[in-house]
Amino acid sequence: MTRRSCAIYATGIVCAHLLIVGIALVVAQVFQTMIHSRLKKEITLTEKSQMFEAWKNPPPPVYMEYYFFNVTNLEVFLAGGKAAVKQIGPYTYREYRPRENVTFLENGTKLYALNPKTFVFVPEKSAGNPEVDIVRTVNIPFVAIMNELNSYSFFLRTLVSMYIKSLGVEVFMSRTVHEVLWGFKDPLLTKVHSMKPEVDEYFGLMWKKNGTHEGEFVFHTGEENYLDYGKIDTWNGMREMSWWSSNQSNMINGTDGAVFHPLINRNELLYIFAADLCRSIHLAYVEDVEVKGIQAYRFAPPNDVLMNPKENPTNAGFCVPAGDCLGTGVLKVSVCREGAPIVVSFPHFYQADPKYINAVEGLSPNKEEHETYLDLQPTTGVPIRACKRAQLNIILKRVQGFPETKFINETIFPIMFVNETATVDDESASQMRTMLLLVTLVSNFPLLIVGMGIILLLVLVVLFCRNRQKKTVKDDTAYTPVSDKPDEPSETPANQPTRNGSYIAMSPVEAQKC
Repeated sequence: MTRRSCAIYATGIVCAHLLIVGIALVVAQVFQTMIHSRLKKEITLTEKSQMFEAWKNPPPPVYMEYYFFNVTNLEVFLAGGKAAVKQIGPYTYREYRPRENVTFLENGTKLYALNPKTFVFVPEKSAGNPEVDIVRTVNIPFVAIMNELNSYSFFLRTLVSMYIKSLGVEVFMSRTVHEVLWGFKDPLLTKVHSMKPEVDEYFGLMWKKNGTHEGEFVFHTGEENYLDYGKIDTWNGMREMSWWSSNQSNMINGTDGAVFHPLINRNELLYIFAADLCRSIHLAYVEDVEVKGIQAYRFAPPNDVLMNPKENPTNAGFCVPAGDCLGTGVLKVSVCREGAPIVVSFPHFYQADPKYINAVEGLSPNKEEHETYLDLQPTTGVPIRACKRAQLNIILKRVQGFPETKFINETIFPIMFVNETATVDDESASQMRTMLLLVTLVSNFPLLIVGMGIILLLVLVVLFCRNRQKKTVKDDTAYTPVSDKPDEPSETPANQPTRNGSYIAMSPVEAQKC
């Protein structure tokens, strides 16, 4: 056997093995199953500790941008006209949110943690100085007291109204952004505090929220079921809430938004429990996006999340008392935050009933600036970019006994909105790109084997064809040796000419006689 033949046989054997093994691995999906199993499998407590280290101290910086609605035509509104507002801001704060007291429970199947939040002002990302800039907005303590007295007699309300007026307190107030946000000593609450010590004499939208947490959380680690990874088991010891009017509305569903289970697909709904909204919301797939070279799925709240119960009956449970419902795009949360009739929505009443938008001049909702969304890497379930946007509003209406409100048209009045943003940092993005590249290579390794087999098959065909071609040429061009003996006389038949010299026959057999 020649060297060329050995090469052909060796190439054929290797090609056959590569194709057989590669196709078998592709059909069996061995490597994909191995990776998925690794993402889903039960892991040790040590591995859990390493995995949750980034969860405990998330590297991406989180920024809170606060925007306020400054009232520009107070007299017109109090006289029964439409309020006009001008957005001011942002006033940006860096949010630090480490997990504390992290403790594994029940053989590593659950995890206890606190999540205190600290805010530090970032002037270079802000439009002004919150300690200098003045905002004219609704006096929420005043409205809270009016709301509490609404069920009392007209005579009592009138007396309280006269007393409040003597203090110089009005329905609207002018304060610095810092005071409205982080708190000030309110003269009206100070009087109430003297009679009811349990009532705080300070008021601020973020009063006592700097350096504090939103409650005690127990999370699932996903050891028993990878789909439960990061889901909340209990919040402040509760598996469900009690202030809404249906069991479904009181459910605590999903994660806190920091992590999600791996292997996310486009068809599923993701649930988040928002403690500041006192409820769970769901997110649906919107589109594929790319963040710092990482492919991701964008999920956002669909229109039905805050839809009117007439259009989405599942939201009827958020009407308290039952049947007392607002329109599409707004949610009354005063049921879990005692005091003023607080209403939440998306900024500028995005996705809300047009009547709320048209009730106030100066609002211009749009998807780019006012939509809440999460960009998730589907293989790992890690958020690589997030924008959580929510607006705080208050219900203003006429209250008998308070003459200052007698011309006010009932309005859901915007106070401020927050844009909470986070994007994966460059170092983490680089690590994730490397990890995803390895995952892709491992997942597609059987295809690489099949590709190599196909290449060798083409090489084999070329070698085989060239070998056949050379063999054919050799067989078709054979030469008889030229005689080197001297000519010897021979008897030649009379009817045949004498041959002169040597005879070269172009045939592998002896020349035929003529």
